[in-house]
Amino acid sequence: MDPEKEEFLKEFGADYGYPNGPKSIDQIRATEFKRLDGLVYLDHAGSTLYSELQMEAVCRDLTTNVYGNPHILSLDSQSDSSSATCEIVREARQQVLEYFNASPKDYKCIFTSGASAALKLVGEAFPWSQKSCFMYTMENHNSVLGIREYALSQGAAAFAVDIEETVHHGVSNGIAASVSLSQHQIQRRNEEKFLEEELIGDAYNLFAFPSECNFSGLRFSLDLVKIIKEDSEIFLEGSPFCNGRWMVLVDAAKGCATEPPDLSKYPVDFVVISFYKIFGYPTGLGALIARNDAAKLLKKTYFSGGTVAATIADIDFVKRREGIEELFEDGTAPFLSIASIRHGFKILNSLTISAIGRHTAALATYLRKMLLALRHENGASVCKVYKSDSLKVLCREWGPIVSFNLKRPDGSWFGYREVEKLSSLSGIQLRTGCFCNPGACAKYLGLSHLDLRSNMEAGHVCWDDYDILNGKPTGAVRVSFGYMSSYEDAKKFIDFVKSSFVSLPNQTGLGFHLRERSIPFPDKGLESRFTSSFFLKSITIYPIKSCAGFSTERWPLSISGLRYDHEWLLKSLTGEILTQKKLPEMCLISTSIDLHRGIMFVESPRCKEGLQINLKSDFQSGGREEVDLYGQRYEAQGYSNEVNNWFSLAIGRTCCLLRYSMSNDYLLLNECKNGGMRRDMQSRVTFANEAQFLLISEESVSDLNKRISSNVQMGAFKMPVQINPMRFRPNLVISGGEPYVEDEWRNLKIGNKYFTSLGGCNRCQMINIVHTAGGVQKSNEPLATLASYRRSKGKILFGILLRLHETNDEVEEETDSWLQAGQEIHPNSF
Repeated sequence: MDPEKEEFLKEFGADYGYPNGPKSIDQIRATEFKRLDGLVYLDHAGSTLYSELQMEAVCRDLTTNVYGNPHILSLDSQSDSSSATCEIVREARQQVLEYFNASPKDYKCIFTSGASAALKLVGEAFPWSQKSCFMYTMENHNSVLGIREYALSQGAAAFAVDIEETVHHGVSNGIAASVSLSQHQIQRRNEEKFLEEELIGDAYNLFAFPSECNFSGLRFSLDLVKIIKEDSEIFLEGSPFCNGRWMVLVDAAKGCATEPPDLSKYPVDFVVISFYKIFGYPTGLGALIARNDAAKLLKKTYFSGGTVAATIADIDFVKRREGIEELFEDGTAPFLSIASIRHGFKILNSLTISAIGRHTAALATYLRKMLLALRHENGASVCKVYKSDSLKVLCREWGPIVSFNLKRPDGSWFGYREVEKLSSLSGIQLRTGCFCNPGACAKYLGLSHLDLRSNMEAGHVCWDDYDILNGKPTGAVRVSFGYMSSYEDAKKFIDFVKSSFVSLPNQTGLGFHLRERSIPFPDKGLESRFTSSFFLKSITIYPIKSCAGFSTERWPLSISGLRYDHEWLLKSLTGEILTQKKLPEMCLISTSIDLHRGIMFVESPRCKEGLQINLKSDFQSGGREEVDLYGQRYEAQGYSNEVNNWFSLAIGRTCCLLRYSMSNDYLLLNECKNGGMRRDMQSRVTFANEAQFLLISEESVSDLNKRISSNVQMGAFKMPVQINPMRFRPNLVISGGEPYVEDEWRNLKIGNKYFTSLGGCNRCQMINIVHTAGGVQKSNEPLATLASYRRSKGKILFGILLRLHETNDEVEEETDSWLQAGQEIHPNSF
């Protein structure tokens, strides 16, 4: 046995791997998760995985039984299929209540489309008034924060709180006296309007918190339920909201997969869950577990089929059903999905939820321990784990989540997007960002309101690539474990972090062989580094964004780069710009241009006939459209239905062809504060990603291939891979000199034209797409090898970006300014 695993089992063996269960973790992985071979899945907080045996049972159930619509069943119904469905739904409700140890005398299970829908239901139907209050912990999902909109719109107050421990030097009067609230700003809307209304009736307040924070893994003690419901006057002493009836909502979407709230001990009013987070399938199904007395206070406005006993169509009359489940479940229940959950519960019950909790906790504790122990060669800590030990009273333990960020030896941060990108290349799936939990994110990362506003002004929004702003992370890396996670998963991730982010004594800095562009260039003597001759090997134009280009010996220039380069793109009917990242088949569309005839020829293996587009007139057959690209808005010309139908057939998706309008002024770029991924903000650039030109060196590609071959020989890869320069979609391929010498070029001269270097080109997964005779394939190469030695400041760089230098004579659309293969290249010539 591996000595490291032996050490792990010595410490965690009593809890890890289901030692007393029907199957060991190794048997579970071998028989129920064969599809994970070679893949490490560490995003169980986002969605856990379904068992293959579970899905076989679901399929067998649905293919051997007939389930009818349960809503058509009456007391005297003879429909066996509907009767069977009603019984299945009844059993499913009972299973859900049993999972939470909830008595059907006290609770009802209301099926919803998910936890968010359950939260929305509570927010919509809660009896808000201007005397009410919605209080919630900072650690809450956006779906919980959304309830605030309902509260504020009805005149209620809303505020966030931090739960803190109180230090006592004497005898404590119970747990309520051991904790205190740190209240954030009280929020109200239209206060004057609601103050005019008479304050009558009881005040109902709602307190919401997660059983487990999906950002940090912090588990809140359910003692909070009793504190709020029974000791609110003590807990909220001095607050105007200490009176009135308090009800408690627990978001158990994350926590219930390993530790569901015990509702026999804690009288929670509302608990929300999603089943895919418990056992992976079905998606689109959740539940609201509501205490009977609390559910009766909810005031539902809308009614639908199944929720009413009787209505009259032409007058204002409706008699609603009295049953809680019937009242709140609009329309036909998703009965086939409901029928499937018993097979998921069967898997969990065979292992027991307590054993699952211990198993996942062992893995999370081990990972935290290993990450915190990592050190760079200079002794600096590698990892900042987001975990607070200040809440010992209300936090007995942590869930199977480890959120963190990684640091460089100098203390600066690695961007979480870089971690995600490299982990994906290593076959590791995890989650990065703030995980829809803005309060916890800001709290653990130490982001002030000023920081958050500054980030938004810089263009940062959820799910974007701005992972470091003003020297601070905007989110984190999250690893989360499920019942089928293994020691090998955790170990592979730790090894990945060590090899990719830890600077060891025998390294020169994490393998950063890249000559940093930030290093000042010497004023004299630089030319002596470029004694070798360089020449232009080939020129390639890509007329349609993300489609195949064509190479030529000679081509004219325009004010936007190579004439007709990236001048067209494909857009979906929803406005999405289509690229190979989502539609790899776009690389099968070939293009060529006949300058003399003024025609672009387009072909696709999916189309029997090719397409000819007149460069001067055809684009006028369609209307004008606006295109949003890289944070900019452009005007583009459309094409006829005939052209659009051809491209729709070629990519298997309805789309339209658009052409860059030459009426666009490059000064449009200045209208947006954030240029997105675009590097060249001073020149006219058509629909290219970053700049007018991309240059690649044959010598650099040759060195890359040697490194890939070396990895094959060492067993890192199974099959030899040879990368052609065209894999990088360059405009200009050069030959001569040392590998990567182009990194140091500030500018260059080709023929009689001058170009300015904008630095290295940040590479993405597109370079891993291979066009073969059998179609389109994806691999990890060459990005995986590039990541091992071409990383700089969170980017994987290969090739350099260029723009026509402003000192060139004016390059007009119809001039005879050309580039030609074979022309000499003179680096740093001005």
